[in-house]
Amino acid sequence: MFRGRRYFSFSFNYCIFAQNLERFMSIDNRLDEYIAAHSSPEGDYLYRLYRATNVEILNPHMASGQVQGRLLKLLVKMIRPKRILEIGTYTGYSAICMAEGLDSDGKLFTFEIDDELEDFTRRWIEGSPVADKIVLTIGSALDIVPTMGEKFDLVFIDGNKREYTAYYELALEHLNKGGWILADNTLWDGWVIDEKRQDAQTNGVRAFNDLVRNDERVEEVILPLRDGLTIIRKK
Repeated sequence: MFRGRRYFSFSFNYCIFAQNLERFMSIDNRLDEYIAAHSSPEGDYLYRLYRATNVEILNPHMASGQVQGRLLKLLVKMIRPKRILEIGTYTGYSAICMAEGLDSDGKLFTFEIDDELEDFTRRWIEGSPVADKIVLTIGSALDIVPTMGEKFDLVFIDGNKREYTAYYELALEHLNKGGWILADNTLWDGWVIDEKRQDAQTNGVRAFNDLVRNDERVEEVILPLRDGLTIIRKK
């Protein structure tokens, strides 16, 4: 009898949990749809790139998408950088979004280390209306950027999470005073607060977040947009 009551209690509580989880997920999905519907559209070219990424490329969730893409464009318009460094091109969606916000004399240098993406990404970047503002390089930003002799006003970090702290130091070294860093995926699907999660990528994001928080050279804030976006200003 006791065991039966325990089973009934467990089953009842599980059902309540499952119903609440389904409700919260439904609300989240509806809010995402609402936010997208009340944000500026991405335009036909970016829509087609996003669709092609989902059909042809592995891990399509890595593409920025409409809402984050519109934010990146608006941030570029607000900051008005002359030179942007992007670490982690993927299929070029975020690069095109940021290039849309650049003034006519602005330039974006984007680095992708996965050479298997080159044909797809280069085709879409070179076919975009802002192709003249984007320089795509296949290779390691950590190796190549120090040889460029460039200073940047804005850096977007969206590469290998294991290397985030190295990307951060690279960015600061080549960032003008008062310049900005945007770092993507800094909440890492919530795993940053899960102590049981100890893989290299999660620990890489945690190390980055801790480093930035304790760095007196900068001021920063994490936005809970998509998977977390950290905005950092070099003092």
